[in-house]
Amino acid sequence: MIDWLQHSTGGLLTLAVVSIALLLLLIIKFKVEPFIALIVVALLVALAAGVPVEALVGSAQKASDSLLEKGFGSILGHIAAIIGLGTLLGAILEASGGAQVLMDKLMSAFGEKRAPVAIGLAGLIFGVPVFFDIGIFVLAPLVYVAAKRSGKSIVLFAMPLLAGLSVMHAFMPPHPGPVAAAGLLGVSLGWIIIMGLAVALPSWFVGGVLYSYWIGKRINVPVPEEMLAAAEVARAENGGDDRDPPSLGLVLAIIGLPLVLILAGTFGSILLTKGSKLYSIATFFGTPAVALTISVLLAFWLLGFRRGMTREKVAELSSASLKPVAMILLVVGAGGFFGAVLAATGIGKTLANELSGIGLPVIALAYVISCVIRIAQGSATVAIVTTAGIVAPVLKDLDYSQPQLALVVMAIASGSIIASHVNDGGFWIVSRYFGLSVKETLQSWTVLETILSVVGFVVAALLSLVV
Repeated sequence: MIDWLQHSTGGLLTLAVVSIALLLLLIIKFKVEPFIALIVVALLVALAAGVPVEALVGSAQKASDSLLEKGFGSILGHIAAIIGLGTLLGAILEASGGAQVLMDKLMSAFGEKRAPVAIGLAGLIFGVPVFFDIGIFVLAPLVYVAAKRSGKSIVLFAMPLLAGLSVMHAFMPPHPGPVAAAGLLGVSLGWIIIMGLAVALPSWFVGGVLYSYWIGKRINVPVPEEMLAAAEVARAENGGDDRDPPSLGLVLAIIGLPLVLILAGTFGSILLTKGSKLYSIATFFGTPAVALTISVLLAFWLLGFRRGMTREKVAELSSASLKPVAMILLVVGAGGFFGAVLAATGIGKTLANELSGIGLPVIALAYVISCVIRIAQGSATVAIVTTAGIVAPVLKDLDYSQPQLALVVMAIASGSIIASHVNDGGFWIVSRYFGLSVKETLQSWTVLETILSVVGFVVAALLSLVV
């Protein structure tokens, strides 16, 4: 039995299925923290597959070569700085009033009749540097005001915003999901940005514009007066004075600078002569951690200190914004360990052989696995990290190009946002902040997320046929 489990195709595939089932059981049934569940399952799979204990955890004298430390270290070394810096950038943009400036300019440019599109575009742009839930906290009051002025359903204005924030959070760096998947699959963030935009924009248009206008006319939810009152209180508490708002150009420049630098580094590595001075400059400034550090320092100076923020205020802002990052990094690190175990046990190679035998494209497999994990346990980050860990060994021997790998990441990210429902924290944030009942949230937000997911996967799959 043990020999069959460790060396036969059927045994290794059984281990793969059992490991995913056990992971979901621990998270859903027993409410174990995902990063602990990932570590426990990875250790059990490794032992069941016959990985020697020293190879798995090292020894008292030396553990640096162990699967445990390498699995954690290889991925965290790649993404920790990027996620931390991206979080700081979003925090200073939020605190400086950049979101208000952006929304005001878009609303004046599009006019009252096209206010939902303007709000959706604000979600897209502001969604690049800020986490999904933070984007809701900051921009929801602006949705209340727009819906109140128009006298129309809050759903008409909330859904475009949510679509913009959601696609950026799912597909674009420096958000944890795509950055983690890129690290696990060995993809340049420049290609993730290119493919992320290629997938996010059509998804947002179909879900955030076409569907949102349709559903906004069918679910009539007025803005509760207490939401408008709470929004005014929140703005006052957050120091939302308008004495010296940043310019729109400055806000857009700080959001766009790291993306431009990373893309310059990616294309510089292709077009410039290796070893030349220009190549070195492009590589240095295009390194994601360097690009984001430059943007964060500029944001601290131009949006913080020059506009009257004290050093104490900036330090407090930084500390508060980085607290939620710790759990994300732990989950990602544990996912890296899980993936390393799957590779070391031969499970990944077995999966690759089986897939090539039945002709199932890896991009489709990645999407389906991500969908199942997302629907079962609710967390998009866990779905991305777990799926990337499963798929990484499969891709190792397939000789995929960087654009092709980036599209696999997009498929995984697409699956991670499908069918948000009651086991997803985002579902309850949307319900609470926009005054929707559970039924109304399922009819609007859950369907919106599913549309974004399906369109994202279809676009990624079509692009994979031509790159």
